[in-house]
Parts: sequence; C-alpha cells; structure tokens
Amino acid sequence: MSNELVLGLPAARLHELGTFTGFTTDVPRYLPDLFDVRHLSFRRRSECETDPTWLQLIPYLLLRHHDRIFHYTRGSKGGEKRLHALESIGIGGHINPVDTEANDPYRAGMARELAEEIHLGCAYMEKVLGLVYDPSTPVGSVHLGIVHVLSLDNDDVTPRETTIAACGFALITELRKKAAQFETWSQLVLANLTS
Repeated sequence: MSNELVLGLPAARLHELGTFTGFTTDVPRYLPDLFDVRHLSFRRRSECETDPTWLQLIPYLLLRHHDRIFHYTRGSKGGEKRLHALESIGIGGHINPVDTEANDPYRAGMARELAEEIHLGCAYMEKVLGLVYDPSTPVGSVHLGIVHVLSLDNDDVTPRETTIAACGFALITELRKKAAQFETWSQLVLANLTS
C-alpha cells in the first residue's frame, strides 16, 4: 500500500463548493468541479491515509436488482484494515495511474475495480446517485465517495476476491434493520435509498 499512487484532490476544493457531511444527491453542484483536472493529482496512498487535507476519490458502486441490494462482509485481506469484518453494500476502490491510459481515468478505474472484485454475469444500467463524505471517522476524513447504482438485469454476481465474504442480495428494508453492522458509508447510503 505504501507505494500505491491514488487519485485525489485538496479537501479545500470541496469546502469551496460547500462542504456537506454524510450523503448528498446534489451531483450537479459537485461533480463537474471535483473532476476538473486542474485540481486532481496522484499521491502516495501511505501519505494520504492520515492527511484530511487531501481527499482520495473512490467510486462506490451499489449493485441493485429490483428492491434487493448486493451486500457482503469485508474480509481480512482487504487493503483498508480499518474496515475489516464490517458489512458493506459498496464495491470499488482507488483510481490508479494505470487508469490514465483511458480517456476518462475515473470511469476506467471504476470499471477496473468492478472487474477485479466481482464477476457480473448480466447487463446493467448505471447512474450516479450522489456523494458520500464522513469526516467523523479516520477512514471517512480522507476519502470522498461517488455513489453509483448499477441496476442489474438479474442477480448473477459472484465475488472474485477473498475480501468479499458472506455475500448475497437482500431487501433494502432488511439491510436497514442491521445497519449498525455496516461501514459508515453503507449506513449513510442505505438510509437514503428508495425501496
């Protein structure tokens, strides 16, 4: 992890646009400016993990089939030790320099992370649902999540990594009942999903 380069931006840029805490669906207010290449750059992940003045951009993908959401428990071999054993509804990770070979590094990184973490055996429609930012936790204070919903044609999803354990689909209402078992971002997004 120490030498991995990750894409991010100064937290001051978010503050200039109007800081929010938690989850927001005000995508037009934030995304065009946050993705402005003048503010984006790669830094060593080891330097960013404890520096809240720099936000690492994370595509956070929800897999939805009708009223059911894919969920899993984070295994102990994942890169973010602070999230081990917590449940999650988000697939995704950091944008790396290898993603700059494409015209849109963010979307290339999103597709790469999806392909690395799961096998998706169906077509889907994708849309940006919102953004998530939680400066109240050590992990949340150094990451900014862009929340995407992939509406799947069926539920043919299988994990490719051991970091995705005890996985499956469940009704949003059922996942909300055990929200305390989920990582903070998942809790925030679950509270704002429509059934």
